[in-house]
Amino acid sequence: MRGAPGTVSALTAALRNGALRLPEVIEPYLDRIRKRNDELGALLHVFDEGARSRARELQRRLDAGDWPGPLTGVPVAVKDNISLAGHPTTAGSRILKGFRPVYTATAVERLEASGAIVIGKANLDEFAMGSSNEYSAYGAARNPYDTGRVPGGSSGGCAAAIAGGLALGALGSDTGGSVRQPAAFCGLVALKPQYGSVSRYGLIAFGSSLDQIAPMARTARDCAALYNAIRGVDPHDATSREDGAPVDVEAWSQPPRDVRLGVPRSWLAAGLDADVRAGFDRCCARFAKLGARLVDVALPDPSWAVATYHILANAEASTNLARYDGVRYGPRAAGVASVDVLYAATRGAGFGPEVKRRILLGTYVLSAGYRAAYYARAARARLALRAAYAEVLQCVDALLMPTTPTPAFRLGEKLGDPLAMYLCDVFTIGANLTGWPAVAFPVGRNPAGLPLGAQLCGPLGGEDLLLGLVHRFDGGEPLPLPEG
Repeated sequence: MRGAPGTVSALTAALRNGALRLPEVIEPYLDRIRKRNDELGALLHVFDEGARSRARELQRRLDAGDWPGPLTGVPVAVKDNISLAGHPTTAGSRILKGFRPVYTATAVERLEASGAIVIGKANLDEFAMGSSNEYSAYGAARNPYDTGRVPGGSSGGCAAAIAGGLALGALGSDTGGSVRQPAAFCGLVALKPQYGSVSRYGLIAFGSSLDQIAPMARTARDCAALYNAIRGVDPHDATSREDGAPVDVEAWSQPPRDVRLGVPRSWLAAGLDADVRAGFDRCCARFAKLGARLVDVALPDPSWAVATYHILANAEASTNLARYDGVRYGPRAAGVASVDVLYAATRGAGFGPEVKRRILLGTYVLSAGYRAAYYARAARARLALRAAYAEVLQCVDALLMPTTPTPAFRLGEKLGDPLAMYLCDVFTIGANLTGWPAVAFPVGRNPAGLPLGAQLCGPLGGEDLLLGLVHRFDGGEPLPLPEG
């Protein structure tokens, strides 16, 4: 886009040296939103006047010699399950239509304190439950590389906004792969931070022991800038923690010689798309050429993690979503004769089919007579999985694996088969169950022009290591945006 650099680092450099002024930066994004957002379905709410006002305010500070922060002028989309005071926050659900929170999420406050401009709230699968963004109550988001295909989920609106040129970065949330899978489908870099390294205050809960607010951008350097802005302990979130220093992008110049990358070869067998496998093999060869040592490792079959995840996540969801009852949030069913009927009518009309499915599953595995057979066993399986990952990561510096089994699939292709949809996250769920950080990054495109992705996972506190490896892999060059 004319007048608007394509990366966070390029934009902030141009503003620092006076080559650009913020009002002329923000207008191309707002113009592109007007032209493309209806087609892409990326943003549910656009803050055009607020963005213009914020740009003018920041420019006055720049003119006065004050540099507001490392994200000055960066247009950012925020997933619509992250609170922004006074603005609609729907979580992609009818049951929260019209809801406006009275406080702003800590991560968003920190973004704005760093100079970012929140340009809009991004589409998502309802309550972040989905892998395609087709479960949104407000319409599906579409992949900018092929609008007949999904952008991934649940942070599909964030990915579509960046890849469609509507924003330079985004804050999504990742419960089972919800920023990494869309990043793979849309050619982006996305970091699922270590659990607790980013405050969840202001994030509408899905699975509280799994959820993590997570940055998305076009390059590892840009993703690091977003992460550095939002990371750190927060008194509003008792699970937040301070585990080491911020990501140091200035230390990324050295090649990754002697870095040991564990590759779970058994994961690359049946079910992996041929183009994804070819892209992953090229990724491995590239890291080897850069000096990394690739080591075959054995990890539990990823399908075990899928089963464990869907018991634990749905159990937590059934509890977290019990608060949406027509009394405190969203539209209330009218003409009802009792509280029980009120709850049933409100939740029946307000929740979509996937959310209802997960609430039912979660309630079942927590019910008397089944809790020990399902929930308690899944909790033990999670501990076993964490131990297996920890044992492997004593021998290697990080794990290297595909992000998704396939490239972006067609709209409607998996809607009739929930199990097929759940298996889209087969490679990403492990990082959420263990709490370790993971980074998804692009490794090229298939012959049809669709992005392909890989991911690096672990160790604890390894955000700097993982993002640095991605930066060295691609030389800091983003995947070209699609035409349009």
